[in-house]
Amino acid sequence: MNEEIEFTLEETKESMNLTVQHLEKELQKVRAGKASAQMLDGVKIDYYGVMTPIEQTANVSTPDGRQIIVQPWDKNVLGLIDKAIQAANLGFNPKNEGEILRIIVPPLTEERRRDLVKKAKIEAENARIGIRNIRRTANETAKKLKKDGIPEDEVDKLETEIQKITDDFIIKVDKIFETKEKDIMTV
Repeated sequence: MNEEIEFTLEETKESMNLTVQHLEKELQKVRAGKASAQMLDGVKIDYYGVMTPIEQTANVSTPDGRQIIVQPWDKNVLGLIDKAIQAANLGFNPKNEGEILRIIVPPLTEERRRDLVKKAKIEAENARIGIRNIRRTANETAKKLKKDGIPEDEVDKLETEIQKITDDFIIKVDKIFETKEKDIMTV
């Protein structure tokens, strides 16, 4: 097989893999009723003039499935972390206990679970769109290779392989979404 064709296939797989990894990361932020340190990902505080993620200023742990404990390394930022979590509008009300913040994760209502499934579905659809865009780019590259003199049957095989890779990654996205949906809807 031609080097350019192999490169196109590898690049396509790598890009689609990054899309799936991004989906998994985004779905970790969608809480499924169980407390997890990832729920606070993306929450930042003004730490001495620099917007810093909470996990870089404190130890974030989950002693059980219902609570998150945030223990800052610098006790002076406890109030900042408290305000940042409330401002992030995650549906949490942190309890300041002097040296730690205790966050009780409320159980999800049926309506809230459906909203979270919708959010997860949107993320999965965005991943599918990303994968199809990568396929389109790879197919455009295949057409350029045909113009550059690569034999037509090799380009046709490349396009078939691109479609097969696309189908495999779409199935991966669907499985990831189904798993997350079950996780969210399980009481």
